[in-house]
Amino acid sequence: MASTSTSLIPLRGHGRKASFSSSPAKTALKKALGFSFSSRSSVVICVKSSSGAVKYNEVVVDEEMDKIRRLQNGSDVRGVALEGEKGRTVDLTPPAVEAIAESFGEWIIKALQKERGRPVEDVTVSLGKDPRISGASLSVAVFAGLARAGCLTFDMGLATTPACFMSTLLPPFAYDASIMMTASHLPYTRNGLKFFTKKGGLTSPEVEEICDKAAHKYANRLTKVSTMLNSPPKKVDFMRAYAKHLRDIIKERVNHPIHYDTPLKGFQ
Repeated sequence: MASTSTSLIPLRGHGRKASFSSSPAKTALKKALGFSFSSRSSVVICVKSSSGAVKYNEVVVDEEMDKIRRLQNGSDVRGVALEGEKGRTVDLTPPAVEAIAESFGEWIIKALQKERGRPVEDVTVSLGKDPRISGASLSVAVFAGLARAGCLTFDMGLATTPACFMSTLLPPFAYDASIMMTASHLPYTRNGLKFFTKKGGLTSPEVEEICDKAAHKYANRLTKVSTMLNSPPKKVDFMRAYAKHLRDIIKERVNHPIHYDTPLKGFQ
């Protein structure tokens, strides 16, 4: 059997730029590659050779990567998850969310290894979401991405943004990180992701780093989001524990002399 080797031919960055000014040459190359291109586009072509044959089977363009980078909104990720907005196309797709979640998982693992000075195992990440109808399909993408990164996942179901952060601190949960899926006050067609560690929410530069890594994954990925998870998320009832935690704080702070356990009794 003939051996097969794979190499990357960059048509951007360092070195001399390829010139396609000749119309016949440009036409011939388009025919050989099987796709049209603009001379302004930056592309990376994966070349596989076997017995002298050359095939071009993967193209990565900057425009595809920008689809992910444009989803960053400060320290959050925001996008259109459902059709229905005039003049807007769906850009927060399951493949995009999977790539972002995987990059977040890798970012968490790297940060913990740097913090602890050793390899880490069983990194735990929880996910909560608001009631948006796009939440179900995008949740699968989040869990698939985190699983790709090697994280253990926990499904909190419907939750609040503060609850997601507190799930990294409140025992016995105390996850290494958490994601809240929400687009806050934006229309039902939108959705987004907020990221938390035990130190609080991620900063804009940190989310930018994650989205940049996700952009490369998204542009290079040839497979769709996997709905078959090797390690499905474990469902947890964090909101019950979080509600009890809040009630205990209220009872302690009010310290009602007559009805301690019902400190808000009589309030209207």
